[in-house]
Amino acid sequence: MASSSASKLFISLVVVGFLVYTSAGNFNDKFDITWGDGRAKILNNGELLTLSLDKSSGSGFQSKNEYLFGKIDMQLKLVPGNSAGTVTAYYLSSKGSTWDEIDFEFLGNLSGDPYILHTNVFSQGKGNKEQQFYLWFDPTADFHTYSILWNPQRIIFSVDGTPIREFKNAESMGVPFPKSQPMRIYSSLWNADDWATRGGLIKTDWSNAPFTASYRNFNDANACVWSSATSTSSCSSTSGTSGSTSNNPWLSEELDTTRQERLRWVQKNYMIYNYCADSKRFPQGLPTECTMA
Repeated sequence: MASSSASKLFISLVVVGFLVYTSAGNFNDKFDITWGDGRAKILNNGELLTLSLDKSSGSGFQSKNEYLFGKIDMQLKLVPGNSAGTVTAYYLSSKGSTWDEIDFEFLGNLSGDPYILHTNVFSQGKGNKEQQFYLWFDPTADFHTYSILWNPQRIIFSVDGTPIREFKNAESMGVPFPKSQPMRIYSSLWNADDWATRGGLIKTDWSNAPFTASYRNFNDANACVWSSATSTSSCSSTSGTSGSTSNNPWLSEELDTTRQERLRWVQKNYMIYNYCADSKRFPQGLPTECTMA
């Protein structure tokens, strides 16, 4: 039986999930469908976006805006049923050979088996910072809010307002951190049965196609829109890139004691892979940032 404190924490997680603020952004205004030959659709006067995958092709979209720091929310409902072999990716990324990237990837599974939520951070073209989780709910039964807080000090991944991962800026230790390249939001639904489910042992069952993921309530109200024409951000009081923390307090936001406790709860109970604990992968020593508290 769970302890009283654990029960109270779980109840607080549920309550926070219901209180997550989302704004019903219009997908027609904010995004462009970029591929899929009609498999991606914007519906309900821009309130809903769906991506579909069949044996011929997947589909995807990207944001019209670029961002340099932001607090961004999106509600997703993942492919239901037997989703083995499919990947739904939702991420921020810049362009070029030394790109930056912040990833949510949802790895499909056989009916009844949980999705794997895969996270990663790239800076200057280098990633290898994976953490993976199960979720404490069925992500295919309803919409849930997946959020990225990206400011100059840290990146926080959250689900329904509950932080699941924090990646801190460790530039002082020689670790690159994404803070100078504006990034767009991307999402795609595609077939990755060569690796996605049990290392590629379970293949996509095309008799279940088309596979469909749904999106709603995009919110970028607390994000810095980048202007390539002027090389400035909408958060900047001058030509700097960091902006004003007085007008944008999320630019210096960090986890308070309560949210740190929630983070520890998720990582203790639902984390299934942490690169910072994989000594076999890094026989010469764990990455430098893994020593940070």
